[in-house]
Amino acid sequence: MSTPFEKPFPENPRLTQTSAASRHRCRIVLTGGPGGGKTTAVDLFRREIGDGVVVVPEAATLMFTGGFPRYAELDAVRSSQRAIYHVQRNLEDIQATRYPDRILLCDRGTIDGAAYWPESDGDFFAALGTSLEEELARYDGVIFFESAAVGGLGIEGGNPVRRETLEEAVALDTRLRKFWSQHDRFVLVHHHPSFLRKISVGLGILDEMVTDLQKSFPLM
Repeated sequence: MSTPFEKPFPENPRLTQTSAASRHRCRIVLTGGPGGGKTTAVDLFRREIGDGVVVVPEAATLMFTGGFPRYAELDAVRSSQRAIYHVQRNLEDIQATRYPDRILLCDRGTIDGAAYWPESDGDFFAALGTSLEEELARYDGVIFFESAAVGGLGIEGGNPVRRETLEEAVALDTRLRKFWSQHDRFVLVHHHPSFLRKISVGLGILDEMVTDLQKSFPLM
C-alpha cells in the first residue's frame, strides 16, 4: 500500500531539546503554490485540535488586505518582500512568546519570499542578511500543499489578494518547492481533482506530524 508521504519523518536532534528557547521554535509551516488549500487546512486543524496549536496567519495577506501597496515595479516588489519577511518573522516570534507551550502552525514562512523575489536581483537571503539554512532551521516541519494549477485546475478561492494566472501559480509552486524541499521534515501533499480528498490527506499528515512533535516535547 502506498503512503501519502513524500518522505518518512526522520529523527531530528533539535526536537529532543526541552529548554524554553527550543520549545519556542516548535513550528510547522504549511506552504505551497497559490490555490493549494493550505489556509483551509490550517483553519480546519485549529478547530479540531484546539489549544494544542496556535496559528500564525499569512503576513502577505494581512498586509495587502490592510492597505499595504502592491505594485509590479521591481523596486516595489523588493520592498514588499522585505516587509513581508520581517512581518512574518515577528508574527511567529510574537505567537511563540505568547504561547510557549503550543505548536505554531504557520500559514507560509519566511522562505516564501524567495519565490517572489525578482530573479535578476540576486539572492533573496543575502539581501535580507540571512541564509536558506538559517531560515529552514526556524521550522520543525514543512507540509507543502501543491497548487491545483499543477493539475490544470482552477485556483479561484476566497483569498482577495490572489491574482496569479495558472501559469504563474505553477511557476511559484515550483520555486517554492525547490527551497522548502531541502528541509529534513518535508512532506508533499499532491494536487487532486477532489479538493475534499486532498484536504483530508493533508489533515492526516498534519495530525501525524503534530503528534510526533508533541511526543518530542513532553512539556506541551
